[in-house]
Amino acid sequence: MEWLGAEEWQAVALSLRVSFWATLVAMPFAVLTAFALARWEFAGKQLFNGLVHLPLILPPVVTGYLLLLTFGTQGPVGGLLQELGIVLAFRWTGAALAAAIMGFPLMVRAIRLSIEAVDPKLEQAAATLGASRPWVFATVTLPLILPGVIAGSILGFAKAMGEFGATITFVSNIPGQTQTLPSAVYAFLQTPGGEAAAARLVMISIAIAMGALLLSEFLARRAARRIGDG
Repeated sequence: MEWLGAEEWQAVALSLRVSFWATLVAMPFAVLTAFALARWEFAGKQLFNGLVHLPLILPPVVTGYLLLLTFGTQGPVGGLLQELGIVLAFRWTGAALAAAIMGFPLMVRAIRLSIEAVDPKLEQAAATLGASRPWVFATVTLPLILPGVIAGSILGFAKAMGEFGATITFVSNIPGQTQTLPSAVYAFLQTPGGEAAAARLVMISIAIAMGALLLSEFLARRAARRIGDG
């Protein structure tokens, strides 16, 4: 990508790094949350469901501000983490946290729909044969919901790539450290003569987004075909 400048390439590379780790870290929690919402009955379930999906309806800047209050060095969680030598605010790891939280509801929704499509009788049959709940999930439920897991992970990754409001509020826009692709586009548009660089990054964004969607379709169909053949 010689046609990209050093600052532009840094923004693309950082966005890919942030999105990868955001998706990887959030996925186990998304699967557990989706399973709880689809299969379990517990007090406060609707409230929990609302909290999970809150980032979808809150202004991203508000989410970023709440992250700053909670995970900033003066926040209740951020202060404890700082004592352990972990700082998230104004770091790329903080950008990954913000991206993970913003993409989490999309991941949960895709996986939950897949779990709800699985006949509970299949899980019950495995349980009557003596299989433990974790084993039933690993051998019966997980293979059947694999297309949903793949779709959720791609949606989370794509959302992380495009996240702007929460990220810039929580970790600012520091070139080479926290400046992700959307933040770089914004910065270039505020700079005289930066329109060309912004346009190049916009094209990169479109290419990555389309590539993620096509890959999602391909992997989901392949997983569904394997399940059908099985």
